[in-house]
Amino acid sequence: MCVGIPMRILSVDGIAAHATGDEGEALIDLSLVGDVAPGTWVLTHLGHAREVISEAEAQLIAQALRGLRSIMQGAGAGDAFADLDNREPSLPPHLEAARRQGKATA
Repeated sequence: MCVGIPMRILSVDGIAAHATGDEGEALIDLSLVGDVAPGTWVLTHLGHAREVISEAEAQLIAQALRGLRSIMQGAGAGDAFADLDNREPSLPPHLEAARRQGKATA
């Protein structure tokens, strides 16, 4: 399973950046996201920034990861997934369009 880790950019040097997140600081590659400024939030995987995200989205992802970590340690998730309560599942836009056209398969 691939897990994206939200990190906030601290400083940038070309295509490399120092960033911080729940698990500490790291040097990450910015090749896939282009120019970003310090303070920008990115979703990282294996030392590479994959996507620029909002601070709100970064906090939701970090909260969910903390909840998963808590569950794995034998405790409860608490309110780590509160944003999903009372919400119907939704498909990504391209799959929803295919479903509406009758092209989606079960």
